[in-house]
Amino acid sequence: MAYFSLNNASGSGNTAATCCINAGNLLLSLGIKDIRVGPTVPGFLTPNLVIFGVFTFLPIAINLYYAFTGGVQLYPKDRPFVGTENLATLLDCGSYLDPSSCKKDLFWRAVWNTAQFSLFQVSLMVLFSLITALVLNRKIIGRGFWRGVFFYPVLLSPVVVALIWKWILQREGLLNAVGVAIGVPQTLWLAEPGWAMFWVIFVSIWAHMGFYTLILLAGLQAIPGDLYEAAQMDRASPWRTLTRVTLPLLLPNLLVVLVLAAIKAVQTFDEVFVLTGGGPGSATTFVVQFIYQTGFQEQVRLYGLAAAGSLLLAAALVALTLLQLKISRAEEAGERAR
Repeated sequence: MAYFSLNNASGSGNTAATCCINAGNLLLSLGIKDIRVGPTVPGFLTPNLVIFGVFTFLPIAINLYYAFTGGVQLYPKDRPFVGTENLATLLDCGSYLDPSSCKKDLFWRAVWNTAQFSLFQVSLMVLFSLITALVLNRKIIGRGFWRGVFFYPVLLSPVVVALIWKWILQREGLLNAVGVAIGVPQTLWLAEPGWAMFWVIFVSIWAHMGFYTLILLAGLQAIPGDLYEAAQMDRASPWRTLTRVTLPLLLPNLLVVLVLAAIKAVQTFDEVFVLTGGGPGSATTFVVQFIYQTGFQEQVRLYGLAAAGSLLLAAALVALTLLQLKISRAEEAGERAR
């Protein structure tokens, strides 16, 4: 246990800073002469490390074990080692562009559904978040209220969001009721593949746009006002100011939003599962749902195949995370250079 005396600290002006000497004198005047410092750092860190290890590293290790074992048994001791057989099964395709040529066609349909969803959802998410942030950054009436309105869906559970929109979009739901009232026939919004994918993307953007808007809004508020004043003095048009001043300075925030939105899109599961259940057919089945169905929902539960799918998904997430770290470091290096 570390130990030191304030009597020694207060009389030694050569090695202690003035502020520390003054603090020592103050404690001495209060009658406090000795301070004992125990091993607090390990004591504080150990419970956190134990909890983190049990709920993070242990599941990862178990998942790795299951990915390289076969059979339908749940307990690890009953599962035979099969090496990379599960990964080979998922990657066995005549053409990756044609899911029907793959041994596990549902997996590759889920991959392409996830890619399609991510492309449109991320693109539209960034676009609408940028437009919303630009509007909310202006001096408009009730700006604080509108900021809260756009951020409110982020506070809701994804399951609650999906249930609300499922009630709106079902056959006898609110949207069809309004349509019938104005003479539009009923539409099975969640029973047609095209409409189902559209509404999945729409609901996801509606639920998460506020978070990314907040990031972009913070970036807009960090841009010095002097630059806009200089642009006005040069009689720059609003479009030129946007493209030559705002967007270049907002680019680091846009890249962060882009990567974060992509990571979130690849992991999408709960709200889509509640909204459409992956249907109609497999039209909105994504990779995470394939993992869930294979490991927990089907009658024959192939835990090894589900674990192998999670490894492939993890590889994509690691790549996106490394990209985000690279962007963050480049941003920090640019700030230091300025």
